[in-house]
Amino acid sequence: MDFLSTIFWLIAMSLLFLFVILSILVIKIFTGKSISDSSYAPVKGTVFDQLFYFDYLYYHQTQVAKTLPTFRLLHLSHSEIFTTDARNIEHILKSNFDKYAKRKYFGEIVSDLWGQGIFAVDGNKWRQQRKLASYEFSTRVLREFSCSVFRKNAAKLVTAVSKLAMSGQVIEFQDMFMKSDMESISKVGFGIDLNCMDWSSNEEGTAFMKALDDANESVNLRFFDPFWKLKRFLNIGSEASLKNNIKVVDNFIYNVMNTKKKLIAINPNVSIIFC
Repeated sequence: MDFLSTIFWLIAMSLLFLFVILSILVIKIFTGKSISDSSYAPVKGTVFDQLFYFDYLYYHQTQVAKTLPTFRLLHLSHSEIFTTDARNIEHILKSNFDKYAKRKYFGEIVSDLWGQGIFAVDGNKWRQQRKLASYEFSTRVLREFSCSVFRKNAAKLVTAVSKLAMSGQVIEFQDMFMKSDMESISKVGFGIDLNCMDWSSNEEGTAFMKALDDANESVNLRFFDPFWKLKRFLNIGSEASLKNNIKVVDNFIYNVMNTKKKLIAINPNVSIIFC
């Protein structure tokens, strides 16, 4: 009986501890967030609720936005605003851009993948990288090079879709569009031909594209997963997958850099095609 009593006591204490922790989290989430204040955007659940919809998250949030163009999701320390209202988007991204910084919370989540790149930083670091990027995407460059790249890859996309349609195969349009976009961006930004839509020569380029896409999904999951730091420490689940995918991305990028340096030394106008 003593053994059974000990087991029962341990289970009861574990459940009590779990209940206390959950109660503290609920109190922390729902207090001090001006939930009933009409001057704030209405609340549509918590950030952690989104885990239930993660496999079709954009569809779910689109459905919510049809009735609530601007809404909030509650986090432990703050609220997160989601909006499809053009006036709010202009206010945040244009009129008052400096007031809506990413801060440490955002940077900590994305830094493993994006480092100190333009998508992860604020202030002077962002301005410096934005200035450098503006040279690449100037009107002249877009007209003379970028547009021709997008047209070429759009034609490749049409050809690939036509071949699949004629053969009676199922077409995954999201996958096809992503491949086309990735090819265009890599060509414009890095001078690289990934050949993702060419099934006869796509192993390395497709592996890079898939690793980058999967890594982005794992990083996105961090915004809704309260245990992502623990999973990263233990190297399990989505965090283990993220770590492996980052290795694939890093190896590909470093290979591109080293190869291009060598080829530029021979021919300054060279392009790189990965097959």
